[in-house]
Amino acid sequence: MTFSKNTRRRCILKDLGLVPYETAWQQQRSLLEARLHQPELEDIFLLLEHPPVYTLGTGSSLDFLKFDPATIPPTQLYRVERGGEVTYHCPGQVVGYPILNLRYYQQDLHWYLRQLEEVILQVLHSYGLPGERLPGLTGVWIEGRKVAAIGVKVKRWITMHGFALNVCPDLAGFSQIVPCGISDRPVGSMAQFLPGITVAEVKPHLIQAFSRVFAVTLENSDG
Repeated sequence: MTFSKNTRRRCILKDLGLVPYETAWQQQRSLLEARLHQPELEDIFLLLEHPPVYTLGTGSSLDFLKFDPATIPPTQLYRVERGGEVTYHCPGQVVGYPILNLRYYQQDLHWYLRQLEEVILQVLHSYGLPGERLPGLTGVWIEGRKVAAIGVKVKRWITMHGFALNVCPDLAGFSQIVPCGISDRPVGSMAQFLPGITVAEVKPHLIQAFSRVFAVTLENSDG
């Protein structure tokens, strides 16, 4: 089939609220599998928060855990198929899982990662925050604090997993790990620079930035 890159792509936005990690993980896998069989299906952008959970990428080292995973972990722990090292999700962190067919965009994983970073950078810029990339690292920082982590999986150019932006989370859970395997740079949040900011406030900026950066028309869905 032909994958046209000349027309603005339609993308379904699903704002799911607070969702257990495993539920969202299974939903992503189901959406990806459907698009492997029917690549013409519309793209999906899942926007949500998770209860406290640790996730390990495919090749993540257990050395970056500060607890013994063989015993009862501080909270749920999953090893999943994304790239990257261990990270932490919790309420107050807005998570985006784009299910995109990159054949309609660019078949380039590095391009895709930079696009996700650009979405976050535009959100931060809309609040006057000096977000930046760091050479050789994936993610977004403010004044040396990592405020957004990115880890993706791409199968036959269809994406899953995505990004996590720390808006106003309790950062204590990060103390149990070496986040993203980076020991010399702290994790931060938007709330450290903008006290009182909420996920509800940030979501519209995130949606607008995603639409601009990927040149898609987002349509809301309650399903």
